[in-house]
Amino acid sequence: MSFEKLKQNRAASINKLVEAAEKLSTPKTSYGDDRLWSPVVDKAGNGYAVIRFLPALEGEDLPWVRFWDHGFKGPTGRWYIENSLTSIGQPDPVSEINSVLWNSGNEKDKEIARERKRRLHYVSNILVVSDPANPDNEGKVFLYKFGKKIFDKIMDIMQPQFQDETPINPFDFWAGANFKLKIRNFEGYRNYDKSEFEGASELFGGDEAKLEKIYNSLYSLKDFIDPANYKSYADLKRKLVEVLGADALAGSSTEPASVNVAAAAVGKSVEPVQNYNSSESTFAASSTDDDDDESLSYFAKLAQGG
Repeated sequence: MSFEKLKQNRAASINKLVEAAEKLSTPKTSYGDDRLWSPVVDKAGNGYAVIRFLPALEGEDLPWVRFWDHGFKGPTGRWYIENSLTSIGQPDPVSEINSVLWNSGNEKDKEIARERKRRLHYVSNILVVSDPANPDNEGKVFLYKFGKKIFDKIMDIMQPQFQDETPINPFDFWAGANFKLKIRNFEGYRNYDKSEFEGASELFGGDEAKLEKIYNSLYSLKDFIDPANYKSYADLKRKLVEVLGADALAGSSTEPASVNVAAAAVGKSVEPVQNYNSSESTFAASSTDDDDDESLSYFAKLAQGG
């Protein structure tokens, strides 16, 4: 800006500064991702919605991505909530510690590994067909994050077990199927067992203008597996030290001896499982709404070097 323009605009400058300051000082109502849709449950933990899984965006191989994260509270009272580098085929400090714990032969160590296990998530584009709790969402495209339980239902409808069942691609505009999401509270956790697909049907009766509009509203899924969006191994290790405590990593007695051995192994003796391709179409892993067997068997495999 020239000196003359500065002189001419000086009256407006204070207004711009005040407006900018107000924006910075106004608290946000939500720090979540507005692209993500989540079903609402009532006080009893029950919820219902109808969604339609949508096809892959051009340039993306699959209509879903998968990733893992960790969420646990350490002995310091601080929380570790971070995406796992195993999502992008790289070694992760928490998985390395868990592998040592799981193979220590100590049941207490196994329990710690369970508490700190990887949590599996999938993300897909969906159309919200019916959302009684939030009708404004109906007819809109969102990203939906879900676990292994729902993914298994997707696989079941694509690969039916019985001869009288016809395979359905639930991500297809013309021959897909609506998904009735039925949520209930079971022993303190959300349960999706009663959720089910309807019969095959054309979305919007095959109206190509409407289908094209939906297609053009799809979100890219690449962000969830883009290495640029993951913290480095070194950064995650520093965070882990903050959560577990420097004494634990140094080998103090604040936790069982085997925990200290595991912490000391981070970045040293444990090799990651190789060839973890986030676009694989078939795999076995655990999630927040499923049992831990597969994720824990991962720790065993990890400690054995593959």
